[in-house]
Amino acid sequence: MNSHFITFEGPEGSGKTSVIEGVKHRLTQEGYDVLITREPGGVPIAEAIRNIILDVKNTALDPITEALLFAASRRQHVLEVIEPALAQGKVVLCDRYVDSSLAYQGVGRGLGVDTVFELNRFAIRDLLPSRTLFIDVPPKTGLDRIQQREGHLDRLDLESLTFHEKVYEGYRQLAQTYPDRIRIIDGLKPLEEVISDATRILLETLTKE
Repeated sequence: MNSHFITFEGPEGSGKTSVIEGVKHRLTQEGYDVLITREPGGVPIAEAIRNIILDVKNTALDPITEALLFAASRRQHVLEVIEPALAQGKVVLCDRYVDSSLAYQGVGRGLGVDTVFELNRFAIRDLLPSRTLFIDVPPKTGLDRIQQREGHLDRLDLESLTFHEKVYEGYRQLAQTYPDRIRIIDGLKPLEEVISDATRILLETLTKE
């Protein structure tokens, strides 16, 4: 079976992690060799960078510095995890990737989508996913979800609703710009339906080749 790079995007509280686990289970049942990974993180160096980015104490973190840190983390992740897994013929399911930077730093922070994309191109060497699933959940709903779940809130969780609304609109813009790659899934449906919708789209993608 051919390797495929699949990314999952969405606002905070969209339920990506649960959806990805469900999709992996179903794809594995279909005989695919599936690897789950995440950004920022996935390898020790990238996880260390993640800790800097998400630490609630780092309120002075400049938007450009933030964008550079995400790109640095991404580069190490691509080098150590994604490219080797694809070379082994795996289906890689990644929780966030470049589109997150375009939405969060490009639109949310106002750095510009084109600027942030060019910065990331240097990091990823043009490695883009064959399919991206955007789990569509309104920002207010997502933030309400994370307030109710157990565990601490990170620096991005604690950003204003206005910031998260900008990020959400950024994602919607990206879906319009890249309709052949990005598919939108209604994240307000029950979890099992979201997983089924995601799996159906991915099986269509995986069986095209």
